[in-house]
Amino acid sequence: MTSGSIPSQPPPPATVIQPTHGLRFLDVRDLLHFRELAGFLAWRDIKVRYKQTAIGVLWVVLQPLLLMLAFWLFFGRLARMDQTTGGVPYPLFALAGLLPWQLFSRILNDSGNSLVTNQRLITKIYFPRLLVPLSTVLATLPDFGVGLLLLGAALAFFQVLPGATILFLPLFTLLLLLAALGIGFWLAALNTEYRDVMYAMPFLAQFWMFVTPVVYPAALVPERFRWLLGFNPMAGVVEGFRWCLFGGPAPWALFALSTAVALALLISGTFWFRWRERTFIDTLGG
Repeated sequence: MTSGSIPSQPPPPATVIQPTHGLRFLDVRDLLHFRELAGFLAWRDIKVRYKQTAIGVLWVVLQPLLLMLAFWLFFGRLARMDQTTGGVPYPLFALAGLLPWQLFSRILNDSGNSLVTNQRLITKIYFPRLLVPLSTVLATLPDFGVGLLLLGAALAFFQVLPGATILFLPLFTLLLLLAALGIGFWLAALNTEYRDVMYAMPFLAQFWMFVTPVVYPAALVPERFRWLLGFNPMAGVVEGFRWCLFGGPAPWALFALSTAVALALLISGTFWFRWRERTFIDTLGG
């Protein structure tokens, strides 16, 4: 080395990223290492959602409020469904079903489209791809919190005081998130290969809403067939929300079956996502 020359630096260690082989579940350490990216993606989605809107976050209140009024008019008044709610005012009954359903529907749509929406990021740098649909859940939680404030105001307006069952509400919210994520993993991975999924998701959400007791009580289903509702995890979530708020007999069999189905969807969806993960760059970049 001659006088005054700059010593050469050793090259940085190379990191080789290879596709996974076989079925793999979660790599928790990898997810935790990139956790800040999930927060960034969620914050970006929240800002984009309300960018250049005139009333901003008030849309979170207006949407369930207007739907509640429409359901009250057509189902509560005209279809006389207010006589089947066990003494709970129908607007409050409908709102208690609408809030969890809207959270589920939003996660379903956003997570299903998340890989396609972020394809430029995915095809350029490495990070755990599971963070993309997971970040959509974080982006929906602030809206859900505002919706719960609206629900609290409605409870006060109708002078309905929940009992100790309200303590179970976080568990049913968790059940909702697990079911939505499991289905979101399935849809997100499928959507990278078959863009028909993008067009089928709105129809799926609409159909799913009517087979879920959102605007009607599960008690309208004949008792011998009522257990079949448990195969729809959102039936257990919606009925669980109403049980937490209004009390009454708890349909434990429905809750147990819905929980089992939600866990099965989450586990199978995660395996499916991880298995298809090796093809994302090819299908998204093609």
